[in-house]
Amino acid sequence: MELFAAMGQHDYEQVLFCQDKASGLKAIIAIHDTTLGPALGGTRMWTYATEEAAVTDALRLAKGMTYKNAVAGLNLGGGKTVIIGDPKKDKNEAMFRAFGRYIQGLNGRYITAEDVGTTEEDMDIIHQETDYVTGISATYGSSGNPSPATAFGVYQGMKAAAKAAFGSDSLSGRTVAVQGVGNVSFTLCKYLHEEGARLIVTDIHKEAVARAVEAYGAAAVNPDEIMKTDCDIYAPCALGGTINDETLPHLRAKVVAGAANNQLAEPRHGTALHEMGIVYAPDYVINAGGVINIADELNGYNKERAFKQIAKIYDSITRVLEISSLNGIPAYAAADQLAEERIALLRRSRSTFLQNGQHALSRR
Repeated sequence: MELFAAMGQHDYEQVLFCQDKASGLKAIIAIHDTTLGPALGGTRMWTYATEEAAVTDALRLAKGMTYKNAVAGLNLGGGKTVIIGDPKKDKNEAMFRAFGRYIQGLNGRYITAEDVGTTEEDMDIIHQETDYVTGISATYGSSGNPSPATAFGVYQGMKAAAKAAFGSDSLSGRTVAVQGVGNVSFTLCKYLHEEGARLIVTDIHKEAVARAVEAYGAAAVNPDEIMKTDCDIYAPCALGGTINDETLPHLRAKVVAGAANNQLAEPRHGTALHEMGIVYAPDYVINAGGVINIADELNGYNKERAFKQIAKIYDSITRVLEISSLNGIPAYAAADQLAEERIALLRRSRSTFLQNGQHALSRR
């Protein structure tokens, strides 16, 4: 791929390739934008088909973090890491310690956390080499696993989206089809079950499905059937791109609201949702609970304060959908507009400040 062309197209600041032969580390750190503050974004470990696919994922995820942090009101920029490898068999202590040293070398420009394929224990190992890591064990005074926080935020955002679609934010009696039953969505299912929602679940891992069926009375379907089910809300909670040319014709939900990143295969699929009259809760707005939670660590973690802030995702989704409705634009575009306006405002403010400072010096 033409890496500098790809970086220039969406104004990425830095891409760092990290390798450690002894441990097998192959990592890509992408820093998209640090206008609002240091880049914060998790570390994903995945078996990518090609190195180009890994780079593409890192770039997409990093930009998503910039927008997520901006709309969430955090004073943080966006970045992301992907580690190429099988998280079930390729992990070792030396790998994450070597990775921690690379992060330390960035001197605070990038702060990491856990993501798909990495755990709180992995973050603890990284912490042996650097302080620029969040989501570490509570024994270190940290918030620990951010999954419950992400789930709570998705639940709040889903209620806001339901109100826009159905006139009420109550999920009692609503049928929610959950695609992927990992740590985040299992907790999300708990919130939905307690409110009286009917659950339909799927996952490539049968044990994950069985756990949701047993705990919450969920109905199980095969992965290729979840998009075709009759439901009120479709909750994509696995990997991204499930809203695409192939799946859109089969989508029967009135709301799309889930925890996955990059739910739209391409922006035009968000436009298609808008034209179909389907309420879409933009992914990086609704799933910001985890990053809001770990960002609170930077001020000395307080769970009550963090979850109070996470609850405001309800208001963020409401605002995005109001802008979408008033301006007649897709919800993803409304969310992008909010993020870009905040970043542009700070850039202009800094530029004016620097220019005024230069004028003052020239007058001396």
